[in-house]
Amino acid sequence: MTRVAAVDCGTNSIRLLVADVSRENASAGGVGSLQIRERERVMTIVRLGEGVDRTGQFSADALERTFAACADYAGIIDSHDVSVVRFIATSASRDVSNREAFIDGVRQRLGVTPQVITGVEEAQLSFAGALGGLGTALLPAPALVVDIGGGSTECVLGSTDETSLTPDESFSADIGCVRLTERHLHGDPPTVEQIRAARRDINEALDAVEGQVGLAKAASMAGLAGTVTTMSAIALDLREYDPKMLHGSLLTVAQIDAITEQLLTMTRAERALIPAMHPGRVDVIAGGALVLQAVVARTALDHIVVSEADILDGIALKLGEEFAD
Repeated sequence: MTRVAAVDCGTNSIRLLVADVSRENASAGGVGSLQIRERERVMTIVRLGEGVDRTGQFSADALERTFAACADYAGIIDSHDVSVVRFIATSASRDVSNREAFIDGVRQRLGVTPQVITGVEEAQLSFAGALGGLGTALLPAPALVVDIGGGSTECVLGSTDETSLTPDESFSADIGCVRLTERHLHGDPPTVEQIRAARRDINEALDAVEGQVGLAKAASMAGLAGTVTTMSAIALDLREYDPKMLHGSLLTVAQIDAITEQLLTMTRAERALIPAMHPGRVDVIAGGALVLQAVVARTALDHIVVSEADILDGIALKLGEEFAD
């Protein structure tokens, strides 16, 4: 058994998973032989990518928020006697001119150098995390995994062979809840024209996705990240956010359509009153809902499976391949 810490720093949030990774059957090999036992999972909204789409760099305030979260995470990691730490940075960190300031600040606080990964690498980790967390029974092949982040959305299609969990097709599109909100959804609530412009942006991006990923071929779909899990919490009418209730839950296309329209017509103050809504998602969730709605519309599916397991679990599995006993 090896205790690992995985950190995922995206456009909207930074998240930490501390977990024990061990081999279920050492002779089987591959990630399918690994098991994760979660010790602690933490999420902090830092909005690192605030303004990046417009300015091309991280703001001083965004860096300060992110570094404060890193300092908190350093304490958590130390308290768990972790053997190895991996810090992954995704969409926002790929786009900026002052990336070194971010890397240096993280290194000072966590003692680890962030790895700024490509969209393809992000997609592969998300696929492995989701399939490893949900298992294959809920996701007949070919399975589509969609990870809606703040700056980008990863679409990954692949088999559900537990011995590999390697995607066949993947693409990372520069559409995410923060990016779309900053570009288009300025009204409170957004205007019809703002929504129309966002949908145009999304559909142009999904045209590019379909050049690489056969969305219509999917026999099943797993939805990852805060937009999807929050929409499922709304559908289930949860009085508080409950990961155990959400993981493996089903979200129908009819529910996705209804909740998307609901979020788009609500004011920011009204969205903030939704019991399971994290304060850091209030102003951007409608943009993420538009992405989910558009992706599902390009499949032949009538529902998706909601996953709390995601890129963090994929990072932990990857570390397990390298270090697990």
